[in-house]
Amino acid sequence: MSVTISIQDLVKKYGDATVIPELSVEIKKGEFFTLLGPSGCGKTTLLRMIAGFNSIEGGTIKFNDKTINNVEPGKRNIGMVFQNYAIFPHLSVTGNIAFGLQNRKLAKSEIASKVEDILKVVQIEQYKDRMPKNLSGGQQQRVALARAIVIRPDVLLMDEPLSNLDAKLRIDMRNAIKALQRDVGITTVYVTHDQEEAMAVSDRIAVMKSGVIQHLGTPQEIYQRPANLFVATFIGRTNVLEAALTNNQGTRTLRFGESGYQEPVERVNIPEEDAAKPLLAVKVSVRPEEFVISEDGTGIRAKIVHSVFLGQMTHYFVSLESGQSVEITQESTSARPLESNQTIFLKVKTDKINIYDARGELNYTGSDRP
Repeated sequence: MSVTISIQDLVKKYGDATVIPELSVEIKKGEFFTLLGPSGCGKTTLLRMIAGFNSIEGGTIKFNDKTINNVEPGKRNIGMVFQNYAIFPHLSVTGNIAFGLQNRKLAKSEIASKVEDILKVVQIEQYKDRMPKNLSGGQQQRVALARAIVIRPDVLLMDEPLSNLDAKLRIDMRNAIKALQRDVGITTVYVTHDQEEAMAVSDRIAVMKSGVIQHLGTPQEIYQRPANLFVATFIGRTNVLEAALTNNQGTRTLRFGESGYQEPVERVNIPEEDAAKPLLAVKVSVRPEEFVISEDGTGIRAKIVHSVFLGQMTHYFVSLESGQSVEITQESTSARPLESNQTIFLKVKTDKINIYDARGELNYTGSDRP
């Protein structure tokens, strides 16, 4: 059980429209791999191609060394968990979980043993005789997971499995799913548009836009060093500031608008054709926690508009002297709370921020990050 999934130059078309153009990626054996992106980016289409539910107009999909392009869905040995769970309402919990095993013509004693084992794994053995209508959303989700895993598939495919649950239950279930996947060790491809959910469960994430993978990496890599401005704004919260990157005999300085605030920067990778230019227009991604309130009255002048207290952190929404609105965060207990209309000065943590070219397509920031 568990395979490597190799996708090479994969193409999906609907008529004349190409929704996935020559996508290539390798998903490691036993990996929890998430396809993340906004609605319409192609993530569910790609999942359905792996499952065999969508046709392939070009390229190959392999499970280990076996090409599966023309293998029927029922013969790919996959388990699937859908957004709506697809639990059979006329079957008990036990009946639902046993369904796939019965289709495989296993002996009754073996089916009973496997169902009993998986009920314990997903922690719903006390509900084994209940009908679906008598289960909560989280319990139904566990039934769907158990039914997908009990057949010992090579690959587990999950399409927005938590979208119908309330906020607290989503957190509980995503933790349960990650723990279960780790215990079973099955190669898992997970689709979601929820970036926090993706960060919480994934070994690696592929952020998609218009059928193209924009950034592939660990949650930490994608959050800390997003490949482009789309990824930076999609993953977590960020503020985008216009700035200029100056070059004075190899010493680079980041200058913010007309405020006069500037900071020397290190670890910037400028393309060779632009490296010698004395001035480059750039966009700077500054996450709320990457702002520092200046103690010496220097920096970007800003005014507090309002605040939101969220326990450990307080979020402040401020207006810069340019008129731009930004969000900053401060520890709620770190100092006296800031008041509405209070004037402050902001600096940035240069080792944390990300600097992009003027189009937001190329990250100039070095890969090293403390």
